[in-house]
Amino acid sequence: MNGIIIVDKPKDWTSHDVIAKLRGVLRQKRIGHGGTLDPMATGVLPVFIGRATRAAEFCENADKEYIAGLTLGIVTDTQDITGNVLDNKNISVTAEDLIAVLPQFTGAIKQIPPMFSAIKKDGKKLYELARKGMEIPRAARDIFISKLECDTGTVLLSQCRENRPSVTLRIVCSKGTYIRTLCHDIGAALGCGGTLSSLRRTGAGVYTIETSHTMDDVIAAQLSDSVSEILLPTDSIFSNYPLIKISTEEAKKAKNGALCVTQAPVENGKYRVYAHDGEFLLLGEVTDNKIKTIKSFFEVYQ
Repeated sequence: MNGIIIVDKPKDWTSHDVIAKLRGVLRQKRIGHGGTLDPMATGVLPVFIGRATRAAEFCENADKEYIAGLTLGIVTDTQDITGNVLDNKNISVTAEDLIAVLPQFTGAIKQIPPMFSAIKKDGKKLYELARKGMEIPRAARDIFISKLECDTGTVLLSQCRENRPSVTLRIVCSKGTYIRTLCHDIGAALGCGGTLSSLRRTGAGVYTIETSHTMDDVIAAQLSDSVSEILLPTDSIFSNYPLIKISTEEAKKAKNGALCVTQAPVENGKYRVYAHDGEFLLLGEVTDNKIKTIKSFFEVYQ
């Protein structure tokens, strides 16, 4: 089995939980995902099976889209609602206040990763140190937030601790962005603190929530022997690149790792490359009509 299944990750499951379950359900050893989601998050988790696992890195590096719930007035140690409350304030925040600070967090910015993360320091994951009550300096990382919008209709004015102001954010961001840290930092910019209260990934690269399937859907498909109906082809991840076909002779060269050439002149750039019979061979970089392999995906038979 080779291909990609877009899973709608359920709440309270880790990304590893999903892979472990599907490894058993689909009876596949070679399986991985295209970008970790925290247990509290739901939504798009591309699952790569068989030869398609070679494409997982391209999804990991792609932009992601999220719908996030930001609750104001609360600060936690994990920067999300699952953590221990460190600060709890009476506040008054307007939609105008919120909108005014959002440009600070749009475009190319630097972000300090949270202590509760899987980043390693001297071989130890930061969350392991955080659970011991340790706080160590972290270098700021370069990230890019291409879209940051808020539903101002969700902003509630309140002086009551039990009825916290909350807002829904829509975010499109680069790899390495921590949405809970973004919420924490927005709260800090407002002077009241903030924490991530909900998170749903609605897009990962070319894949959207509309193309996703629940775990129950996947299990049912396996039981009814219809997994092929929800299994996307490997080349779907590169659907935003143009395609070219090469001759049978050039395809043989490509499969032997040699430089091959296009059948007709094309512009320089990245392409999906197919054999004349339609077999997806590779993602390639074309320069002066010569194709250099970026990553190959053809079947290798021993």
